[in-house]
Amino acid sequence: MDSFELNKIAAAVLFSLLLVLGIKNAAEILYETHPANPQAFVVEGVIAEGEEAVAAAPEAEVPLPVLLAKADAAAGEKQSKKCAACHNFEEGAGTKTGPDLYNIVGRKVAGVAGFSYSAGMKAKGGTWTFDELNHFINDPKGYVSGTAMGFVGIKKAEQRADLLVYLNTLGSNQPLPKVDAAAAAAPAAPAAAAAPEGDAHH
Repeated sequence: MDSFELNKIAAAVLFSLLLVLGIKNAAEILYETHPANPQAFVVEGVIAEGEEAVAAAPEAEVPLPVLLAKADAAAGEKQSKKCAACHNFEEGAGTKTGPDLYNIVGRKVAGVAGFSYSAGMKAKGGTWTFDELNHFINDPKGYVSGTAMGFVGIKKAEQRADLLVYLNTLGSNQPLPKVDAAAAAAPAAPAAAAAPEGDAHH
């Protein structure tokens, strides 16, 4: 084999090596990948660089005296329909499943003679003030442990205030709590989801 043939074989081998290297480099360029930056992903609950933590301000609760001052007795009468299945509202109408609600504001708790109150209600004691009634109507079982009343409560503060003002017209006629000037300037409470209707309060 002469030198010319050897040169041809060497050139072919060299060309093959160059071709393989060229394909490899081209593939690396076309499909180039970069390592992931662990700081490039925002993890929930972690503040990204440059951002400031902004705490959501709690909604201001409107004081009950303010709500009562703005309450509508006619709207409260409509709310009382939720209680009518178990309670009477007329003087002398007597008890039903629950005690009558005539003259309820300012009345002694568990104060209707002859009605069989639950042990929880008897143990509560005190007087049905606007504030006490407001808490009880909001969450009966949560406020008076052991109450026999199955009513789930009225969750909207404005609706409770309307009902309280209406109940006050039924023989009670108690003076409404005085509105503090600072409280009156408080922002209005956000609208809440309508509470499901239920029984009434005993």
